[in-house]
Formats: sequence, C-alpha cells, structure tokens
Amino acid sequence: MFLSEALRPGRHRRGRPDDPEPGKGFPGAAGPSGTGTYRPPRAGGPPSPTPLRCFRPAWRTLCTAAALMLLAPPPVPAAADASAAPGAPPPAASAAHPASTAPAAEARASAGAASAKALFARHCAVCHGAERLGGAGPALLPGNLKRLRRAAAAKVIAEGRPATQMPGFSGVLGPQAVEALVDLIYTPPETVPRFGMAEIERSRVVHRRLDTLADEPVFAADPLSLFIVVEQGDHHATVLDGDRFEPLHRFPTRYALHGGPKFSPDGRFVYLASRDGWITQYDLYNLTPVAEVRAGINTRNLAVSCEGRYVMVANYLPHTLVLLDARELVPLAVVPVRNDRGETSRVSAVYAAPPRGSFVAALKDLPEVWEIPCRDLAPESVTNAAPGAGGGPGSDERANRSAKSAASGEDGLARDALPLRSPESAASGPGGPAIRKLPLGGILDDFFFDPAYAHLIGASREGFGQVVALDSGRRIAEIDLPGLPHLGSGITWESGGRTVLATPNLKEGAVSVIDMGTWRTVKRIDTLGPGFFMRS
Repeated sequence: MFLSEALRPGRHRRGRPDDPEPGKGFPGAAGPSGTGTYRPPRAGGPPSPTPLRCFRPAWRTLCTAAALMLLAPPPVPAAADASAAPGAPPPAASAAHPASTAPAAEARASAGAASAKALFARHCAVCHGAERLGGAGPALLPGNLKRLRRAAAAKVIAEGRPATQMPGFSGVLGPQAVEALVDLIYTPPETVPRFGMAEIERSRVVHRRLDTLADEPVFAADPLSLFIVVEQGDHHATVLDGDRFEPLHRFPTRYALHGGPKFSPDGRFVYLASRDGWITQYDLYNLTPVAEVRAGINTRNLAVSCEGRYVMVANYLPHTLVLLDARELVPLAVVPVRNDRGETSRVSAVYAAPPRGSFVAALKDLPEVWEIPCRDLAPESVTNAAPGAGGGPGSDERANRSAKSAASGEDGLARDALPLRSPESAASGPGGPAIRKLPLGGILDDFFFDPAYAHLIGASREGFGQVVALDSGRRIAEIDLPGLPHLGSGITWESGGRTVLATPNLKEGAVSVIDMGTWRTVKRIDTLGPGFFMRS
C-alpha cells in the first residue's frame, strides 16, 4: 500500500488545480530536511530497480517531532523558603488570602517555559535551529506540526524514531520534561520568524550543474510515461516506468513532501516541495538532483509556469510567495502577501493557469485571489544569464541584489527584490507586471478551474461556493455546496451536450454534480462516506 503521486509529464490535466496530498496519514521520519544526501544510480550501468516500500505502522509514521533531539532531566524543584524551620510543613492557604496561589501558579508556568527553552537550546537547537526554524531536522512550529498529535510527539521524544538520527530519551527524561518540550514546540513563536531573500539565497545548494548533464535519458523507457511515486512514510520517491510499471530508480527526498510533484513541460525535470519549505529540482533524464533551495518555513505547494521558465512557491510562514528560476532554482523575488490595509495572509496554494499564461494564488486569510502574469516576471539578465561558477544562472546578479537586501522591513522581506507590483503601484514606473487582486464574497478554502481557465470556482468551509470570471474579476454566480466539498480533486466531462463538474465532499457522504453552464447542482450522489479524490 503506497501513497503515490502519479503524474504524467507533458499530458496536462486541464481544469484541475494542483492536487494536494491526502489529508490522512502522517509524515514519516525526520530524514533529509537539512543537508540531504542523495544516492544516484551506480556509474557504468542503469540503476537497479528497487521494490516500492510499504507503509510502516502508524506509530512509526507519526513523525514530524522525530527530529526532536531532546532532552535533559526534569527540572529540579525550587528550594524551600530558607526562613522555614527544617521539616516544617508549607504554609497553609487561608481564607484571608484566597488569591495567594495565583502568583505562585504563574511563577511555576513561567519557570517551566524558561526551563523548556533552556533544554531546547541545549539539546535541540543544533538540529532544529535556535528559533525552531529547522536545520538538519525539521522546523518545530505549530504550523509544521499540524499532522502530528501531541501524544505522538511525546512518544517519539521518549522512544525515538528507528532508522533515523532521532534517539529515544526515556532513560534520562521523565514524563514532565517530555511534556514541557511538547508544550514548547506547539507554542507559536513570540515574534514572526525572519525568512527573506537573504535566508533563501544562503540555503541554496547546487548538486549537479546543468551544463554537466546529458540531454538524453539514461534509460530506454518513454520519458513522457513516467510516474513519480512519493513514499510519504520513509521520505523516498520512486521513478516508475508507466508503460511496464517497473521501478527505474529510487531516491531520498526532503522531509514530508506536500502538494504533489510538478513537471517541466518537456518532462525532463520534476519539482518537489516539502512542508519545511525545501524545493528540489530533480533531473529525470539523468536520475539525479540538480538543485535545492529553502523558500519558506512552512510551505503549501509550488507551481511551474506553462513554458517551464519559473517556479512559484506558496508559503504559510512567512506570508509570502517566492519566485524561482526553474533552471537551477535561483531565487528571483519574495512577494509579501498583504492587502491594501496592510493585513497579511497565508497562501493556501498557487496554481499555474496555462491558457492564461499566469499563476493564480489562493489566500487563506483574505477574501482575495491573486493573478500574476508569467511574462516579464524578472529581468532577462537574471533568468537567461549563463551559469556562473557554482551559483547557477544569474548568480552574479543575485549576489548584487543580496548585497542590497540589508534594507529590509520588519518582516524580513527584501524590498529591493520585488519585481512584482500591485495594481495601485503599477503606474509608478517599470519593475514588472501588476498583481491582479480579485475580491471575493468571502474567504474560500478550495478551488477549481474550468477547462479553459476562464472561470474560478471556489468553496468555503461554511458551505457556500461562488464562481468568478477571471477576465472581468467579477463574481457571476453562487453555488449551493454544503459540507466541505473538495473542489481541487473534482473532475469534468461532457454529458448530454453540456459540461458538468463533479466534486467529492470531505464531511458528507455525497458527490455534487454541477452544470457549468447554469452553475446549478443537477445531481447529488450519495456515497458510503466522505470522499477525497475523483478521477476521470
């Protein structure tokens, strides 16, 4: 039984946005979230086929906290009041001082938090970073741990994670110490972590220069009939021959991939995003990683532009979109996601809209959808420069920009590295295309595009849906969609001379069928339970 993301490059699934990974199941071991080591195929011959691995038991796949290289013994209780006689009992609470225990409780809580921070700094920061932003191990922030229950995190701390660098600490830690660190990692940071252009650039690693790699596949299989099977439980992926269903090569991935593999138009490259913000470019022709960069702290997904020139990354933390050169993942821009009043938002997902030549970004906290044209997103000198020594295309230009990025805002975003403009600033001069901010009737949680990408269909957790004409930016219809429809996994087909859309429901055992001409629900199909994916 596998968790697979099987996508055929070059065969575009029109009308369906990027598929998220199933919401059930848990991420696996801490694995290569920092400096990863790849095992390319043996030289002098084709790679040895490796059988796909099955899921490990659930307790072994509960893992984000598997990177917690924890902890120290539980804190020593504070000494007794020196003024008390030896062996005297503690003073009893009295009716005259009914609130006397509150300050003591607050003091204990404060001391416990300080103790947990000290333990984290001593034992965990070396792998997870002093601010819990990740390193050799994953980021330990509430947004990165949503799939991991607190009890499972405590179990991993105490017992460790087999076949990883995470040991168990039950021999030196008591339950209170473990619980103190669990409390810490599920507590939001006091300040918004800084992760701007300078941090992104420093994270970038080039494994193999493109000009050193062959332009033809090293295998005989059809390169446009490959599947990428993502093994979520142990952080590997298998390249599968889609005609013979035989493995060609298996390689380690970053920790907890999310959002599905995305392919370049010619099928040569696949791009992978991890929840910890790592973006990997993998060369399917040569079966080797090309480059990696960390584009955020908590990433939702990525999209590849229709001509294969750009990669756009959607982040939960920080509230940004990040634009990368698709050739070797050179960072080009960090785009703060905020409205005209300065309110910021997480990005639910970013989609490529090939017929429109644009990216479309769905926002989690603002009633807006953003459309970003792909043309002229960055200067030609950046994207088409010859590869520099060890730095990939445009490395000199990026270095110059990095030197100027010291003038950053309080959110850590380099102001000079934003070639994108919002509509209100479009008339201020050259610098890139304007971002179209399309207002919505409410915050939408899931999206679907019609086959021509002329309409966006969105649904909210409150059970309403709406249709937005992308050309005019206007809402043209409302749709009755009770429960929690999963439009991102919907399908379309022709029925009786009309195009219909069908969507599963994450809360109800039903499939809704919608006429895309009238935008009315024409059929409700009851099922045995809630559904996640549909395929046509």
